[in-house]
Amino acid sequence: MEQKSIVSLRNINVKFDGEVILNNIDLDIRNHEFITLLGPSGCGKTTTLRIIGGFLEPDNGDVFYDGNRINGTPPNKRNVNTVFQKYALFPHLNVFDNVAFGLKLKKLPKDEIKQKVNKMLSIVDLKGYERRSVSKLSGGQQQRVAIARALVCDPDVLLLDEPLGALDLKLRKDMQIELKRIQKMTKKTFVYVTHDQEEALTMSDRVVVMNNGKIEQIGTPIDIYNEPANAFVADFIGEANILDGIMLKDYKVRILGSDFPCVDKGFGENTPVDIVIRPEDIEITTPAEGTIEGDVTGVVFKGVHYEMEVRSKGCIILIHSTVSSPVGSHIGMKVDPNNIHIMRKLFPTPYNEFEAEVTYTDESENTVTIDIEGNEVDLPGYTFEKGTKLRITLPPEGLYVDGDGVGQLSDVYIESVIWKGMHNEIILESDERKWIMHSEQDEQVATYVPICFNFSEASVEVISGEALNED
Repeated sequence: MEQKSIVSLRNINVKFDGEVILNNIDLDIRNHEFITLLGPSGCGKTTTLRIIGGFLEPDNGDVFYDGNRINGTPPNKRNVNTVFQKYALFPHLNVFDNVAFGLKLKKLPKDEIKQKVNKMLSIVDLKGYERRSVSKLSGGQQQRVAIARALVCDPDVLLLDEPLGALDLKLRKDMQIELKRIQKMTKKTFVYVTHDQEEALTMSDRVVVMNNGKIEQIGTPIDIYNEPANAFVADFIGEANILDGIMLKDYKVRILGSDFPCVDKGFGENTPVDIVIRPEDIEITTPAEGTIEGDVTGVVFKGVHYEMEVRSKGCIILIHSTVSSPVGSHIGMKVDPNNIHIMRKLFPTPYNEFEAEVTYTDESENTVTIDIEGNEVDLPGYTFEKGTKLRITLPPEGLYVDGDGVGQLSDVYIESVIWKGMHNEIILESDERKWIMHSEQDEQVATYVPICFNFSEASVEVISGEALNED
């Protein structure tokens, strides 16, 4: 039976300074679940949390709490509490008084306050620390005080905004288990924000993967890992080989020139697709037994497995295995059909296709100037009459980011960066369209870059007007 939703977001939209932060977000948060909002910086996860908490009102859309619309309800009137990355404990108060602060504001009787605080300190494993100064506590203990202070007022929903970010690695791992234990014991709804996929997989009942102000996928950790909705989710959750492929027909896909049986269907025939193969799902064989072959270029011992890099037809493939082959050896690789996951591409076409108008022509230089989103860009090798409209097909390699930080199109937003074994597939968004770029250079998601055009491999078609000369 479907679990009851305690918080629902419907068609939530938020803009800051004209930039879309949340784009038509729909989300149901179930009662008593541990749900994590996961994504890169700038994806909108903290903004979503602030809307639930009442610290920010959406430009459009509705927020429902237990079936009632609560738009405009201030934070102190919502049965929701928040734990921030900076715990905001009161340094002049001891542990007991920090936890009791909210109860004292409610003017509860002293005996009731004492009973509630002691019970909560026991739940967070801080019994006996009542009179300790919070400044003398470790980072993990301070976090528990912050959680106890938030929970002691008995909210139905606890919002946690990257509360483990300030802790060291070992303590962070310990606190992941501790947070899940506290959530199960208190039977509260935890809404957790993080960019750390390990935290999300360790603690969550469900994970909400966000990118560029949108929800890419919602599911259990197992579903998100084993059945990612697209290349972005696959890349963000765990390690993965994400490769370009061709879906030849139902149950058969071509990867690196070799045909693999798979269990997917419904993509059509000869359709470009993205392929996800987890490193632990690749079996090392002899070259004769493998579906594809490759040369081992790197081996690192990781404790529970070896991490191997194998170059096959110019593509780097990552393998996790309990046995290794030495660097320089030639191996075969095969994959069980159930472990090949087929996804539709993030970018709908393999090329950039757009229209542009000629604003200037120089017959002596055999060059025209075209208008791209209000920017003048030279197109060499052609001369057309001014005003000629062109349809240009530009391969992904025809876009690049110049090292000097100057481009022909400035402030282009990086929506996703996916390593495809041979190059990064980068999807960008300008004022009027999206672009696809292939680059060996890594770029940071949710940042802005200037891009340049190389039309040497472009296809140019006249829509209206006349070519004066053409090479």
